[in-house]
Amino acid sequence: MCERYVVPDQMLAEEELAPAQKWWKFAASFNVAPLRYVPAVRLHKGGSEAVMMRWGLIPRWAKGDAAAGQWLRLSCGVLERSPLFRGPWLSSQRCILPFAGFYTWRMTPAGYRQPYFVQAKGRPVFAVAALWDSTEGEDGDVIEGCAILTVPANAPLASIQTSTSEMPAILGVNDYDAWLRGTPVQARALLRTAPDALLTSHAVSPRVNSLACDDASLVRAVG
Repeated sequence: MCERYVVPDQMLAEEELAPAQKWWKFAASFNVAPLRYVPAVRLHKGGSEAVMMRWGLIPRWAKGDAAAGQWLRLSCGVLERSPLFRGPWLSSQRCILPFAGFYTWRMTPAGYRQPYFVQAKGRPVFAVAALWDSTEGEDGDVIEGCAILTVPANAPLASIQTSTSEMPAILGVNDYDAWLRGTPVQARALLRTAPDALLTSHAVSPRVNSLACDDASLVRAVG
């Protein structure tokens, strides 16, 4: 599962996703946690736009009340039938999150959660499918939030994870436009488990467990 992830440099994200309009501004971050504002690309008035959204989707009906729930991840298996998320899904409120990698954890025999860094082989940036929604509070404050979509984990990732069998839905390099512009049926077909050969992983320092740490050394392999 993806509890934390790594945001690439803005220039690299723009080269990969090529948004038509760029409203975002961010720097590389090596320890992105839930409820932070993260870069995302979505469709707006027929063109792609790059914006910042909060990682944590609050449904529109919640009227800005975070206590109603802030969804960080959504299994692709619930999209069509969930009364909570069917609306934004059928309204094609889909977006793309640029990743440089993400972290997952394995429970050791000693009961210690060992973090691992997962990245795409030979690719400094890859794209993860997400769903977004906006909600407006009584004070008029609008929150736009997103939730990462997940699919069944591939074999290498499943062999590491001990608490989940899901992984982020990674989009193919030729699928970006179809994900943003396609019908829900067309987009649904793009949510598939990543090939075993796509990803590589290695154990990293437990420093990633602390939100006070956010530097490049977090992704270095440890023995």
